Amino acid sequence: MTATMKSELGFYTLGGQPESPRVMIDEIRRAEELGLGHVFISERFNTKEACTLSGAAAAVSERIAIATGATNHNTRHPIVTAAYALTMSRLSEGRFTLGIGRGVPPLQDAFGMPRITTAQMEDFVGVMRRLFRGETIVGHDGPMGSFPLLRLGQDYDVDIPMGMVAFAPNSLELGGRVMDQVILHTFFTDETLARCVQTVKYAAERAGRNPDDVKVWSCLATIGDHLPEEMRLRKLVGRLATYLQAYGDLLVRTNRWDPAVLQRFRDDEVVQSFYVGGLQAIDSPTTPVEKLEHIATLLPPEWTAPAATGSPQECVTTIREQLALGADGVILHGATPSELEPILTVY
Repeated sequence: MTATMKSELGFYTLGGQPESPRVMIDEIRRAEELGLGHVFISERFNTKEACTLSGAAAAVSERIAIATGATNHNTRHPIVTAAYALTMSRLSEGRFTLGIGRGVPPLQDAFGMPRITTAQMEDFVGVMRRLFRGETIVGHDGPMGSFPLLRLGQDYDVDIPMGMVAFAPNSLELGGRVMDQVILHTFFTDETLARCVQTVKYAAERAGRNPDDVKVWSCLATIGDHLPEEMRLRKLVGRLATYLQAYGDLLVRTNRWDPAVLQRFRDDEVVQSFYVGGLQAIDSPTTPVEKLEHIATLLPPEWTAPAATGSPQECVTTIREQLALGADGVILHGATPSELEPILTVY
């Protein structure tokens, strides 16, 4: 029997670096059966190209909402992105949200991509909304770039929701000003979650918007005790450690954690071994368990605490606490629909 869709619950498809993107097909079908209301697609520059995946997601589903969470606005020409969003909106019959993000600066630097600014993202959103309304834009010259002509065609007039992954105050405020949904980061403390939700909602109010029109998603690592111990270690310690590799300063500053702990983490010989021959993600499936167990000793309990762990009932309690703290929805992060089934049954 197909469950009622829970619009306040979502998941990320293709988590944990699966061998094939075809895994997504079964994940989305199972998600609909279980009643997960939203699927998020994170883009990676390998076998996780967002346009391809979101088209496939729409083709194999009927009810679940689909969002990029996120792509970067500067990796495609704006008219290509606008056409992609319009096609997805029609293909999914209105279930699509175009979500963007700032990206990972070290990766952008390595690939020779320009770093993304808040002003560029705000300019981009304004341009997209005009194109979706069927406007022809002549001689655009703004933070996102200069374009002689941008046009989808005057036969279109559609309100395609837009969202973003937000972390620091400038991004959160941008989300409140112009976005339809905002995705927060994983491993936010309760205090950080409440503060970030308030930042988004207050920014919406100052922009003359109804704050209830901006849906703020908590991104909650969900790692129940029904999973094997090694998998739990990889999903909790491995994932947090990988975030500390990528943007540890920002995460520590946002959570108001002790930066000295982050420096000890970075100085550790085992952590340093992941930088030999190029950066390697700590949560990689090839990382030995022994290394993960050692890295676990470097992370204070309060750093790994912002997650849904324990029995299915305990996980549900944590999920509901996220909603009580002000989040409009909770992304059950780092778990497949099948892994979430015992938790969703209790929920």
